[in-house]
Amino acid sequence: MVTSIFISLLSAIVLAQAAVIVPGASWTDTAGNVIQAHGGGFSKVDSTYYWFGEDKVLDSTLFHAVSCYTSTDLETWTRQNDALTPISGTMISASNVVERPKVRTQTMTDLIPKNQNTEYVMWFHSDTSNYGAAMVGVATAKTPCGPYTYKGSWKPLGADSRDEGLFQDGTAYLLYASDNNQNFKISMLDTNYYNVTEEVSVLTAAILGDKLNISQVYYLIASHTSGWDPNPNKVFTASSLAGPWSSQVDIAPEDTNTYYSQNAYDMPLGTNAIYMGDRWDVSALGSSTYIWFPLSWSSGLPVIVEADVWSVDLAAGTYTIATGTTYEAESGTLGGSAELLTDSSYSGGKAVGFLGDGGTLTMNNIVGIGEAQWVSLYYANGDSTWRNTTLSVNGGANVVIQQPSSGGGHVIQSVPVKVNLKNGANVLTFSNGQANFAGDLDKIIVYTAT
Repeated sequence: MVTSIFISLLSAIVLAQAAVIVPGASWTDTAGNVIQAHGGGFSKVDSTYYWFGEDKVLDSTLFHAVSCYTSTDLETWTRQNDALTPISGTMISASNVVERPKVRTQTMTDLIPKNQNTEYVMWFHSDTSNYGAAMVGVATAKTPCGPYTYKGSWKPLGADSRDEGLFQDGTAYLLYASDNNQNFKISMLDTNYYNVTEEVSVLTAAILGDKLNISQVYYLIASHTSGWDPNPNKVFTASSLAGPWSSQVDIAPEDTNTYYSQNAYDMPLGTNAIYMGDRWDVSALGSSTYIWFPLSWSSGLPVIVEADVWSVDLAAGTYTIATGTTYEAESGTLGGSAELLTDSSYSGGKAVGFLGDGGTLTMNNIVGIGEAQWVSLYYANGDSTWRNTTLSVNGGANVVIQQPSSGGGHVIQSVPVKVNLKNGANVLTFSNGQANFAGDLDKIIVYTAT
């Protein structure tokens, strides 16, 4: 699966209040259930944000539902009625594929109420179970969460369409991976937003992405085609949707594969934006997490700002990255077959390897504040597959923490875990009793922001 596409005017968004965001954590809704809104699209209607996405609770690629969540702060999300559900005997049956739903308003991307009758129009990737149909699907509703009425699925202008998105810049456009994912196309929608009328631009590249329009420059943030796996996402620029488009530039260090994520949406935030991606877990799609980071234009082009814990001031349109206390892994006590590793890629030049399969690490005097706190583990996993490590706090039960491929044995990434730390000194033990190898541990950072 590749990422989807969107373009938006930064001036079109009015944002409201601060929120704490922890990329890679398992996020839950107000009912305590894991949020199922993968490959998502977002919109704001009045003071409410809408998050549409794929419900993967069944851990299947097949269609279960397009979910609809609402929030006023981007942090607390409430699940509403499903926006779209399967209809047997159609291209949106439970035996088909429905992915990356996008709906659009006049004031923001990905929800479109038509001026004439305030009808909401949803577009999505519509396919067969083997991904051989490569179509778009369209559904409509009178309210943002619907439920939506399915109108049909087809190939836009007779060509393939897989992952897709919508953009409105006075006129509405479909943006989509086409021609067996070898080209990326931008096509104009008709006045009803029910179909496309003509191609506006074709990029001869196997990509799909989201777009922003800032100071009359269009930014296409795109992922290459690598199935469910992440890859280095890129940005292209142009002064017109018709192009010409610039050559690609990385939005994150290339070897991190966009911090093990695929772009799904990019939401304007003041003069910056929020990168909103998915960290797909193919072995358990419903457990896939969301990777949201600030996007900064301080260098002239959008670049992801890596942040373990961060917040947005929606009224000001700004973001703040939380600070924490760093503890180097090499300062702990190594046990069993664990070994000290030395390399310039590690913080302080050292890390602890061969954890698991008999190797352990105990870190003493980790200061807590007497409540649940976020702890980020900085690790290296050079495998193409996921590893995991266990963590015990003060001799308690082990918590299992998943560690996706970091992009190389000397490429460092972080994963979060929330644990209860007592006030004062705590003892953290890693990889005790696990048979498999964990990632090499570089350091941990303990946060007080919750």
